[in-house]
Amino acid sequence: MKKTNIKTIAVDGLITSNPTFKLVLGTCPTLALTTLAINGIGMGLAVTFVLICSNLLVSLLRKVIPNQVRIPAFVLIIATFVTVVRLVLDKFMPSLYSALGLYLPLIVVNCIILARAESFASKNCVLYSMADGLFTGLGFTFALTVMGAFRELLSSGAIFGVKLWDFEIAFFSSSAGAFFTFAIFIALFSYIESVVKKQKKIKDYAELVKLKEQSAFVGTTEAK
Repeated sequence: MKKTNIKTIAVDGLITSNPTFKLVLGTCPTLALTTLAINGIGMGLAVTFVLICSNLLVSLLRKVIPNQVRIPAFVLIIATFVTVVRLVLDKFMPSLYSALGLYLPLIVVNCIILARAESFASKNCVLYSMADGLFTGLGFTFALTVMGAFRELLSSGAIFGVKLWDFEIAFFSSSAGAFFTFAIFIALFSYIESVVKKQKKIKDYAELVKLKEQSAFVGTTEAK
């Protein structure tokens, strides 16, 4: 889909090309870190920050970076902002830093960030590139958070650490539970998207029929 304004960029990042539920990118952190909702938010916001900043810098330098070294340059830019995130979390949120573990430095090679730098930021203006980073990151954050909340609720009866009931299903805290949850949400997302598209087609068809009827009525009136 061609992105021409902020609205289409937002819809694309959040829904149409949701990096997790639609494009199935960033699968490793999605499966490993969604045992808790707070982990999903933490990783999602970290990726969002890196996306916005790296897209900003890549867009600014898109006419300066030689084509032959653009990928190494993009990785270096991304690594710089990932280092900033790591230092900040380690200093001010050590518990979250520990929870994210190895997957925090691995943001450097997260295919979502490199893909947006290569396919969008290197070809568009700063404003659109930052918006793309923001909404793609929020789409990723939303996906990780809802999956984390779902698994946390079923595996421990709590959400964001608040105990709601004593009923627990240990399966959802396991690796198999992660894959099962991922499959559920991808299927649900695809179903909702198909329903929305179908309703849009019905609405567009009804409007087309109405327009044709109005045109026919006007033609008949003029003939008389």
